[in-house]
Amino acid sequence: MVPGYRRRVMVARQGGVRFVDAGEEIGSARQAADDALVVTFGRLLGVANRLEHLVGRALEQECGISHLMYEVLLILGRADAPGLAMSAIGRAQVLTTGGVTRLIDRMEAADLVQRADDPGDRRGRLVRLTPRGEETVVRATRLHRENLQRLLASQLPAERWDAFTEDLRMLSRGVGEQVPRLR
Repeated sequence: MVPGYRRRVMVARQGGVRFVDAGEEIGSARQAADDALVVTFGRLLGVANRLEHLVGRALEQECGISHLMYEVLLILGRADAPGLAMSAIGRAQVLTTGGVTRLIDRMEAADLVQRADDPGDRRGRLVRLTPRGEETVVRATRLHRENLQRLLASQLPAERWDAFTEDLRMLSRGVGEQVPRLR
């Protein structure tokens, strides 16, 4: 149960707001559409989807990489030498083994990453940035920061930014713990 969700909540509607008991049974399409928790999640998802579309398109047009490739470059940028196992990349991005393999194949073909033997496991392979991957993630981050400043950070009052980022961190951690390992 969501803390405090049983309180009476305000639901925004065209032409005003209405209050509903958050614990009431959903019995109609209107109640379902006006449910505060559902509306809040819809807004979160809508904002995330629109941001993903806008920043993803910019990364593709300006840097030639998808947003997912960019996120993998960041993951590898945080990794210590000699690289990172593909399974760790898959866990970080919630990708199946096959999905990670196809993604790394494309990134390797673009000379963004390379696979190398794992010195700690004869059977293992590690992924690491190439010099071109390093250059691409730096260039992409400069662009990405400009877009995120314009599309995300500037939309919130500065005094609310720290609370917003902390709330997102808590959500990310809590939801991340619920995601099963994919194979």
